[in-house]
Amino acid sequence: MAGIKSKKVDFFFNPNSIAVVGASPVPGKLSNVIMESLERSGFAGDIYPVNPNHGEVRGRRCYPSIRSIGVCVDVAVFSVPAPVTLPLLKEAGGSLRGAIIVSGGFSETGDGGKELEEKLRQEALSSGIRVIGPNCMGIYDTVSRVDTLFIPQERVRRPKKGRIAMLSQSGSLALTAMDEFYSLGIGISRVVSYGNRMDVNEADCLDFLADDEQTDVIFLYIESIEDGRRFVESASRASKKKTLMAWKVGKQKAGMEAARSHTGAIAGRYEVYRAAFKKAGIIEVSGYEEFLDACKAVSVFPRARGNRVMIITDGGGVGVSIADECAFAGLDAAPLPREKKEALKTIFPPYFTVSNPLDLTGSATDEWFKEALLRTMEGDFYDIAIVAALWGPPKLTDRLAELLSSVAKSLKKPVIICSTGGEYAKAKKPLFENAGLPVFLTPESAVRAACALAERKDWKYGGR
Repeated sequence: MAGIKSKKVDFFFNPNSIAVVGASPVPGKLSNVIMESLERSGFAGDIYPVNPNHGEVRGRRCYPSIRSIGVCVDVAVFSVPAPVTLPLLKEAGGSLRGAIIVSGGFSETGDGGKELEEKLRQEALSSGIRVIGPNCMGIYDTVSRVDTLFIPQERVRRPKKGRIAMLSQSGSLALTAMDEFYSLGIGISRVVSYGNRMDVNEADCLDFLADDEQTDVIFLYIESIEDGRRFVESASRASKKKTLMAWKVGKQKAGMEAARSHTGAIAGRYEVYRAAFKKAGIIEVSGYEEFLDACKAVSVFPRARGNRVMIITDGGGVGVSIADECAFAGLDAAPLPREKKEALKTIFPPYFTVSNPLDLTGSATDEWFKEALLRTMEGDFYDIAIVAALWGPPKLTDRLAELLSSVAKSLKKPVIICSTGGEYAKAKKPLFENAGLPVFLTPESAVRAACALAERKDWKYGGR
């Protein structure tokens, strides 16, 4: 109802109809690409082109205005110049529930843009229209098959359906991540790029995702948060049901200035954000690589029961390096219990030093790796295993990946593969991935992945 702002944003993620305002028949124009994205994504609802200058766009009847469509449209994507957006939104009145404004030219441009954005906000508030944006990409949703991105699929590939949701102030970061996810085989449930966050913000989306049965993990890219109290409340509620991770940028002066010019955001003191994340149960990652490592891990395994890590390797130096990284990250590479040591000594040669890390040496075989993983991870002594299999030992074969995978499945515990090395090792990487085991090429990245899976109170790794 006009004048009453709905608190819920569910309809953005399951719309029955979408209008594209500013629709154009010219290939390559942003509005044309948006319509193409919706069509190629398989969106099953009604798509309405809106532009008074055209009678037809992409084979569909083109309407002169949203109101002229004759029905209440769930979502309209506005791809028109900033000054034109306000009167078009006003004209939509009670015929529209939600708007995604991809256009720039608002608060990120300075005082004039801020004034225009405030008028737009007031109009949306008075008419009861919820708004994502402006200056954003909008939504990519594998559940409802909504794709409002104005970048062609040939330039940014869309990831498969999965159980990770992403909320991002930055549209370019969201696109880059999606492209990486596609290449890494990581699945996505929903992605929201909300840009200047004039209305719909992180808390609104978290409130929806907390109850979303299609999402297990929520990742946030944050430049700033305006309503800190509500954010912490929404994030705290969501973190009780989902795994929440965040990457905060704009920590230093240069980054703060960049954030301000990017989305008009005031980044604020990083220490305050870090305290808020901890209070809300959010896992913080410190950079792009850590973000990808975390997403790669949580896309395969659920959260572990604790933070105790068993390290198994056939290269002592790599094992020690992983143990060091675990200590820095706050993970517990605890010594082997006496009963575990005694059991392992009956299996392996007497010249082995049976400890954590467990070094199988250059004599390693597929079966030794399997037995080491099974015997150490049985029971309630360790929560996560990092297996650093170096391919030098001549007795290792392609069977290794399937054997380790079978143990991981039987134990129902995360098993992370650290595969260092050059051409030969990289050629073996698909063996593990095809067996359902995530592979990381350095000790640091393997430990970052373990951090994302570990259940613990104090997340030290972010911000290194």
